[in-house]
Amino acid sequence: MVFESPDLLILNKPAGLSLATRRAVPGQVEERLHQLLEPEAPPSGWGPLFLVHRLDVGTTGLVLVARTTKTLRLLSQALSQGDIHRTYLALVWGKPKPQEGVWESGLAPDPKDRRKMRVDPSGKRTVTAYRRLAHQGPVSLLLVMPRTGRTHQIRVHVAAAGHPIVGDDLYGGPRHRGVKNPHLRFLLAPTHPLLHAWRLDLPKGAGPAVITAPLPEDFRCVLEALGLLHAVEALQAAAAESTAASSAANVSQERP
Repeated sequence: MVFESPDLLILNKPAGLSLATRRAVPGQVEERLHQLLEPEAPPSGWGPLFLVHRLDVGTTGLVLVARTTKTLRLLSQALSQGDIHRTYLALVWGKPKPQEGVWESGLAPDPKDRRKMRVDPSGKRTVTAYRRLAHQGPVSLLLVMPRTGRTHQIRVHVAAAGHPIVGDDLYGGPRHRGVKNPHLRFLLAPTHPLLHAWRLDLPKGAGPAVITAPLPEDFRCVLEALGLLHAVEALQAAAAESTAASSAANVSQERP
């Protein structure tokens, strides 16, 4: 848990937790959320929990959970209108060029594999912005900002650009990409895709203006070993300054 209010919870989801919903078992996700949050539950319990959006089972990071139907409607509308800005960190193979850019394409289910999505000109319009933060050896650290919310959007776009996410066996192809060094091969063979929902910027009145989630330990250790952790620390410092400035502005507006 990284944020709690009477209307909203914001979680730092671990890898391996499925947030997929099945029509046959409509309450399954809420049950999983209650199990995850049980150690932090108040004496009266959490009450109803409504998942606002999902992350893939292997993706880590920030997830919005509404505690009231009113908050669910407000946040769902904000997401659909693009008023909630999501920022991810991804470790990818290769060195995407240019350093900053936008991937835009149609996206549709892959008829050859029902688990996957694929770039398809006739599919739903999908837009992903990115910035290369750092590069070391065979991999790069990206800041990724999806401007639409399609299934597997980031994973498909980076793979289609020739730079799949490290640890993404579904879209990534060969695991080690020709890496010979045994230690580096070990580091770059994680148990889940190194994709982390790092930051959320929420509209006024919906929750904290800016919130971030620390990297999971395995992702952090890989970046530290590769000498790339400094890029994340710089981002975190900038986010902290942004949060402080936003809080100061809110306090100033509240004063008579």
